[in-house]
Amino acid sequence: MSLGESHASSAASSSAASPSAASPSAASPPPGSEPPSGTPTAPGRGLLANHLRNTVLPVRPALIDRGSAARVQPGMLENLVSSGRARAVVLSGRQALIDGGGLVLLDAAELADHLRDTDYAPDQLVYLGTALPGSDLETGTELVLFLLPRQFEVKAEEFEPHIAGIPAGAQWAGFRDVAARLNPTETALFIEASAIANWHASHTHCPRCGTATQPEAGGWVRRCPADGSEHFPRTDPAIIVTVIGPDDRILLGGGGPLDATNYSTLAGFVEPGESLEQAVVREIGEEVGVRVTASQYLGSQSWPFPASLMLGFTATTEDTTATPDGVEVTRARWFSRSELQDAVLAGEIVISSRLSIARALIEHWYGGIIKDRADVG
Repeated sequence: MSLGESHASSAASSSAASPSAASPSAASPPPGSEPPSGTPTAPGRGLLANHLRNTVLPVRPALIDRGSAARVQPGMLENLVSSGRARAVVLSGRQALIDGGGLVLLDAAELADHLRDTDYAPDQLVYLGTALPGSDLETGTELVLFLLPRQFEVKAEEFEPHIAGIPAGAQWAGFRDVAARLNPTETALFIEASAIANWHASHTHCPRCGTATQPEAGGWVRRCPADGSEHFPRTDPAIIVTVIGPDDRILLGGGGPLDATNYSTLAGFVEPGESLEQAVVREIGEEVGVRVTASQYLGSQSWPFPASLMLGFTATTEDTTATPDGVEVTRARWFSRSELQDAVLAGEIVISSRLSIARALIEHWYGGIIKDRADVG
């Protein structure tokens, strides 16, 4: 549960990039698909709740072309930076340069020149890709990640070379701190940059012989100079699940103190040799003692902290009681739709942020948008 709880209580992406921002269940059912008599609907909305028609969460189009063919060309990254055509995203210690709630994008050639021969010269450059039509940047904008060994003081004396070109109001911030203020393109860039940066930081040596590896292919491959083996970025799959009982109530859980009020979906990592559906059955059984009878995939969300991909499911069970394992899950509770909405508005519980796939999954079951206390003043 610790994985799911940490993910669900944080801002996983901007609302425009998150499945929860435009949950399919928030739209009216297509003509001819009205709920049959006796089917649960979202209170006051007349929407089919936990529906199977158009059941998957919306697929958000890619905003960045990562250029897998272009980045393998020898010298491509160095030539791009020196050309003056690229913009730079700056990351250090899992924090990026932010100005006014948005990512700071600098001229890559100027930044490279300013940082050269300083204590802040980048340890690594990574090609992030090219802005696609529909992004918040001009189509074709080339983007490069600068991974710095340490953070410089943004408000240092103006004559220091590493300050040139950086907005006066810029500051270092982590993704969770600014996720709600980022536009979709900035969200995509921050997540991509964080994922590849975490991989480089944790895979500096060859797992076969221990030799320090060397980055290639625009920062997307590390090669061992001793045995020639290539090593690629890794992603850890994790399932995140809404569990629905025979009476159509949803099971939510939480970790930590017994009197805590945060409740979310259940989640856990997929183990080697295990299918996603098997992971759903195992994790729900381990965490709350509930036997899953069926499950269905709904959508996914990247969560590179450090390297997870959250795979969203809804699952059914005939069980009506849940027993927390007392380790990862300390509290588990069933809710009807009206009970959940009332508990949230009363401040009795706090559910996952609208920026997370956990909230999207919960609202998929609910059949519409769940109001937070802030929504009603």
